[in-house]
Amino acid sequence: MSMNIKKAFIFSFLCFLAGSVFAQKIVYSEPERDDTRRINFEVIGKIDGKYLVYKNIRNRNWITGFDDNMTEVFKTEQDYMPDDRLINVDFFPYPDFFYMIYQYQRKNAVYCMGVKINGEGKRISDVMELDSSHISALANNKIYSVISSEDKSKLMVFKINSKNKQKYLITTKLFDEQSQLLKKSVILMPMEDRNEYLDEFYLDNQGDFVFTKFFRQSNDIISRASLVVKYAQADAFFIKELNIENRYLDELHIKIDNFNKRYFLTSFYYKERRGNIDGFYFFVWDKETAKSQMENTISFSDELRKEAKGESNVKMAFNDYFIRHIIIRKDGGFLIGSEAFYTTSRYNTWNRWDYLYGSPFYSPLDYYYYSPYYNSLWYRSRFTNSQNARYHADNIVVLSFDKNGGLQWSNVIPKEQYDDDTDDLISYQLMNTGGQLHFLFNLEERRVNLLNDYILSGKGEVNHNPTLKNLDKGFEFMAKYGKQVSSYQMIVPCVYRNNICFAKIDFN
Repeated sequence: MSMNIKKAFIFSFLCFLAGSVFAQKIVYSEPERDDTRRINFEVIGKIDGKYLVYKNIRNRNWITGFDDNMTEVFKTEQDYMPDDRLINVDFFPYPDFFYMIYQYQRKNAVYCMGVKINGEGKRISDVMELDSSHISALANNKIYSVISSEDKSKLMVFKINSKNKQKYLITTKLFDEQSQLLKKSVILMPMEDRNEYLDEFYLDNQGDFVFTKFFRQSNDIISRASLVVKYAQADAFFIKELNIENRYLDELHIKIDNFNKRYFLTSFYYKERRGNIDGFYFFVWDKETAKSQMENTISFSDELRKEAKGESNVKMAFNDYFIRHIIIRKDGGFLIGSEAFYTTSRYNTWNRWDYLYGSPFYSPLDYYYYSPYYNSLWYRSRFTNSQNARYHADNIVVLSFDKNGGLQWSNVIPKEQYDDDTDDLISYQLMNTGGQLHFLFNLEERRVNLLNDYILSGKGEVNHNPTLKNLDKGFEFMAKYGKQVSSYQMIVPCVYRNNICFAKIDFN
């Protein structure tokens, strides 16, 4: 063997070893006997080098911590939490601590409380009452919503009193990262029609509160909509009506572009009521100039429809699709990821108009945040369905646009998933490692669900990664409930012999 051939062989071998060393790797936690599929849980994040998970069983609450090998290193009971009816829990992680904000009901009052917790799951602040509300006996007790800015410098607690159907009373409390109150506002929002709704609430890094207001005609399509902004120190709403013209919109989605100080809004649109989805509607509002930078539509090409359609005909190709992710680039361009989702049943046919939408306000002094697909991690219904529904999650379509809304490229990640009575094991989760996007989802192989990793490059090229290392049989991944906890790590809940455990995936 010549010297050059030997060198080439050695170089190739070293490259192979490097690829093996840095390939995606999975480590599992030990399933606990009491952690059945009926527990409530949420992945909090990576705090002080530990991977923290919240667990709730009946009226007991724990913070569990894992090390790099996913070995449990502590399980700290949160014994200060009330025995009263716990309604909701939210988590806001920072590098060395996190805030837990929870709601509970005691008699005819609902309390919103906050507490600061360190990387060992121990309380390091007094329990703070952020707000409280009195409710009637018949009211839904999900009162408060809590949101944070992208940089975690601001938190907002807000509630909407809809007792007066013509004038909603919106109360907001803006806090900094030290939980100091910056501004409280109580503002009336005129609601001219009973089919007007509010949705998609976000907070930007400056503390400005943004959401949508829209009119849903005959409880299906949107025929009138506005972007609403409450500036951090203001006590009034700025309302910008959208120029929809002769189009009809589906679900409105907002993405805040903090780097360029813009609000990006998009939706699927129709040319006629209950027609086929034709493409995307775009609207961009520039905060610094207080002007719209873009408002237009883009229609899907027949070529893309053929790739995306699955079992549908070309005209109906996107009728089962929902927008899942919006990613804003620093240059002002953006990516939109959507997924085909639908259910089948012997009793009825699922229809995005008949079952998807409805008034988010079901009772006075109550705001109910409605999502057509993603179940809340708190009290999600994951066990049986009285109608014996089969859930389907199929192809993923990703499109890239420049800052002016011009299409740069598109691609389709093919998949076919289904499950009966629950959608826990279907759909996907996105992992952003900077230069690449990883799409993680289960595919059935030889009657076993195996976690697959499809990589999307910045140029729109899709590659299927080899099977992830240490992908043990018996572990079924609930990918859509996974959470990215660092630039290269994700924690994903798993089911193992009907118990809940957690897997850490390291990406190269």
